Amino acid sequence: MLRRLYIKNFTLIDQLDIEFDGGFSVITGETGAGKSIILGALGLLLGQRADTKAIKAGRDKCTVEAHFDLSKYDMREFFEEKELDYDADDCILRREVTSAGKSRAFVNDSPVALATLKELGTQLVDIHSQHQNLLLNKEDFQLSVVDIIAADNAALEEYRLLYREYKAAGRQLERMRDDLRKSKENEDFLRFQHNELAEARLAEDEQELLEEEYSLLSHAEEIKSALFEADNLLSGDGGVMERLKGASHSIDSVTNVFPAIAEVAERIETSFIELKDIADEVAQQAERIEFDPARMEEVSTRLDTIYHLQQKYHVSTVGELIALRDSLQQQLSQIDGGDEALRETEQRVQALREQCETLATRLTAIRATAAQQIEKEMSRRLVPLGIPKVKFQVDISEKPLADDGHDKVAFLFTANTSTPLQPVAQVASGGEIARVMLSLKAMISGAVKLPTIIFDEIDTGVSGKVAEMMARIMQEMGARDRQVISITHLPQIAACGAAHYKVYKEEADEGTTSHMRRLSHDERVNEIAQMLSGSDITEAAVRNAEELLKNVNDRQSLNHV
Repeated sequence: MLRRLYIKNFTLIDQLDIEFDGGFSVITGETGAGKSIILGALGLLLGQRADTKAIKAGRDKCTVEAHFDLSKYDMREFFEEKELDYDADDCILRREVTSAGKSRAFVNDSPVALATLKELGTQLVDIHSQHQNLLLNKEDFQLSVVDIIAADNAALEEYRLLYREYKAAGRQLERMRDDLRKSKENEDFLRFQHNELAEARLAEDEQELLEEEYSLLSHAEEIKSALFEADNLLSGDGGVMERLKGASHSIDSVTNVFPAIAEVAERIETSFIELKDIADEVAQQAERIEFDPARMEEVSTRLDTIYHLQQKYHVSTVGELIALRDSLQQQLSQIDGGDEALRETEQRVQALREQCETLATRLTAIRATAAQQIEKEMSRRLVPLGIPKVKFQVDISEKPLADDGHDKVAFLFTANTSTPLQPVAQVASGGEIARVMLSLKAMISGAVKLPTIIFDEIDTGVSGKVAEMMARIMQEMGARDRQVISITHLPQIAACGAAHYKVYKEEADEGTTSHMRRLSHDERVNEIAQMLSGSDITEAAVRNAEELLKNVNDRQSLNHV
């Protein structure tokens, strides 16, 4: 629950540092004193969009920081999943916004994404403002209330996993139908392309081999002439071989008298053997080279075929042509087997839909049981709140399959036996809607472990005894390891808080500033008296305020006996 709130340079607040208790607390203050500013700061902390206009004029940065006690709520898994430090006794959330428009979020002094701050915030604080009454117009809110009371998380998650699989299979089926239709439209063209490439009987490395062979054939005479000339220079009359042999004889003749030259003689002999081998190779190559016009034409024709296909299909290698051929073959195979694959996918989609229907029907049964519980609970809560003839019904009808099942939920309401049941948002007055929403919040708060609930003027449209009963409900909510804070204009509710905070404005040379402080008992008496009588506090109002506080204390003492 919220233990401490620190706000600096936020709209009209210079600096606010205030501590909160558990249980039920109230916040009062004149209209425009800054209660909405406190909520705005909390909203910023809980992930709402940052606006530089929220920074106090003349300041560079605003900061909102809150300390939470999570010791009674098992939230370690969230922190471990997000790789954040976990301190159950003092969890710190902080948000900073600069005048340059930059926003930073922190959890226990570790920087986090705004989405993480928001995800954590929704598990720590629920702020119920008047605009939340509009949720009664929203079907998904009403369905979520039923699911909370039904405690059907496991069944709902099982259904949602299956439904996602069903929708994915449906999308796959549509793609298959579209692809098959397009493929069949192009089937003749695809077959022509495949046949053309298949008939070419392409081999991976043939282009390079053919280009080398064509170059050889086109220069055959030039190559043969060069080889013959080289052979003649090497082994012909007066050629290198003959001269080298003469040099060898000359040196051999003096090796007996000049031993130092023997090594040179060996080297000449080795060179002669190597040159003879080279000469033989050149002669053999020269004999093999033949100009073959027929083969040259054959190679040229094959290369022309390859070049034509490469140009036609906008590729540069035979490998790419082969890959294209194989791809076309795969497309044609899919066309040939497409109808069968389509039928199999259609059967799978139908089977998944039937399974979804079965699970959705099971969800409906669970929700129907919860609906009966909600109807009884809401009637029990609304009668003491000044609607003695209330009828509240949870209407469950069928809708097309969706990610939450096939149930459409509507809360029906009437405050009079003579008036037919109709959607609550359409027939309930503002005060009745406030009581309905408070009753719903009280009911679901018992099923959801939410540390802090803040009601922003939930008492709109009510007064007197009804206001006192609403306060008792909020007291009851705050007595179960939960913190409930009510921003109120009603003295009956203000008197019920275990702690009472006042928001007020002060005028100074620097401008108007908003403040908030906890009231002592005597200050509470004056504040409640002012709420009863207006700006001129009468003795009767003071006595009435003291009586209200005494009655609350007496009732609380009896409850603890």
